[in-house]
Amino acid sequence: MRLVNHERNAIDLRTTPVHLGLGSRAKPIEGFAWVPEVLQAYSAAVAADGPEGRIVTIFDGDGLGNHWERHPAGDELVVCLSGSVTVIRDMAGVPERVVLGPGEATVNLAGTWHAVDMAGPASILTITAGLGTEHRPRTDTRPTEHVGTPDPQTP
Repeated sequence: MRLVNHERNAIDLRTTPVHLGLGSRAKPIEGFAWVPEVLQAYSAAVAADGPEGRIVTIFDGDGLGNHWERHPAGDELVVCLSGSVTVIRDMAGVPERVVLGPGEATVNLAGTWHAVDMAGPASILTITAGLGTEHRPRTDTRPTEHVGTPDPQTP
């Protein structure tokens, strides 16, 4: 995994996320993968950006999300590019659902547990404050504070 300076070619955000950092810098992340070793290397490489750093990526999917997540360092923007998605937030134990169609977006506030379900094939673009992101398995309708294994396959 490495951050690329001055990329001039097309970037596929499905395979090569982009880090937005301090100084209004945008750096593609070559060799990125949703595995612990790469996530740790990415976190170390962008640590100087602190909570202001953002990761931009596109996720394609179909069906229910398999985990809850939250981003304590900042808000997350979720944009539906195609299909239909439902963002579910745990608001003090009460589920809040927002249905998005193409071109629509919602903001997950910092620290809010959320999951994403895709009704049929769908794509979303996310802009996420990744520092300190937490994941919990989606075994119930809301996150559980006492169990969890990393599974950052979808937002």
